[in-house]
Amino acid sequence: MKDILALKSAADYIRSRIKVMPTRAIILGSGLGELADDVKNPVYINYTDIPGFPSSTAPGHKGRLVIGELEGENVLLMQGRFHFYEGYDMSVVVFPIRTMKLLGITNLIVTNAAGGVNRSFTPGDLMLITDHLSMFCTNPLIGSNYSEFGPRFNDMSDSYSKEYRSKIKSSAAEIGIDLKEGIYAYMTGPSYETPAEIVALRTLGADAVGMSTVPEVITAVHAGLKVIGISCITNMAAGILDQPLDGDEVIETGQKVKEKFSKLIIKILKSNIM
Repeated sequence: MKDILALKSAADYIRSRIKVMPTRAIILGSGLGELADDVKNPVYINYTDIPGFPSSTAPGHKGRLVIGELEGENVLLMQGRFHFYEGYDMSVVVFPIRTMKLLGITNLIVTNAAGGVNRSFTPGDLMLITDHLSMFCTNPLIGSNYSEFGPRFNDMSDSYSKEYRSKIKSSAAEIGIDLKEGIYAYMTGPSYETPAEIVALRTLGADAVGMSTVPEVITAVHAGLKVIGISCITNMAAGILDQPLDGDEVIETGQKVKEKFSKLIIKILKSNIM
């Protein structure tokens, strides 16, 4: 009950700050936060001002909600997220998703920076997530189940809406974007994966790997939200290239692809795909 009261307090605070509540939300991953700069008539809400929200400490995450109009479409954007590797409990990592549910959000786009596991990928590619792997990580639904959000055992067979994915692929082609597709593997971090782990993930079918997204998606699907996931391939994963991994590369590649990324997100919104 304490968790429910905290979520309702967060939702009430956000609701009190805005006049029009969007039904679509976007989580902006590392290096992709500049899309929020294009929002018109924005309302900025720092995470630290929202009851129950912690601080976002990851590099490239501003740590605030931006709510307003993106190319005439009302949206709620998370300019930064919370990660398990920051030391937060999983219930805190997914706290914003359950808050979105209480706010009436029905459609969610999750984005992230990811390492390329598929050898045919190159840094700067955008990948539409078709499914995910997370067998080795804590499930955010462990613990008491709240029927207000979803069932004890929820179906994950269409976590990344197949209906939406087919429309987004067509829309991307219309604007000249070669949108890759693939499976995203979630690892907790903050250490990058070893070359042996990358070989194992590739054997299991992964095309990209990252340290976010999956806990949020599991929680969103549990709560009945329709989800789309997009990864920006910012670097090739360990062992593929003969060079060490560098966190600065994530931010640098995000800067290089921001125009293509923004173009795709705006096309999705304007086409009323979701």
